[in-house]
Amino acid sequence: MSEPWVSVEQIAEHLGVTRDSIYRWIDSKGLPAHRIGRLWKFKISAVDDWVQAADADERKGHAGGGRQ
Repeated sequence: MSEPWVSVEQIAEHLGVTRDSIYRWIDSKGLPAHRIGRLWKFKISAVDDWVQAADADERKGHAGGGRQ
């Protein structure tokens, strides 16, 4: 069985952030998402991989914790 697509609300809950953060990350940080009509959909495994890769990038030498 393939992994189901989840909504903005579900991915925000999964990550423990607001929906606004999710929309901002889609636009500015490349959060993996697919637009279907007016809705954004996500694969949890792809988002988890993105979070882990972003964490690894921040540890590679961005002074100040990687915040801009």
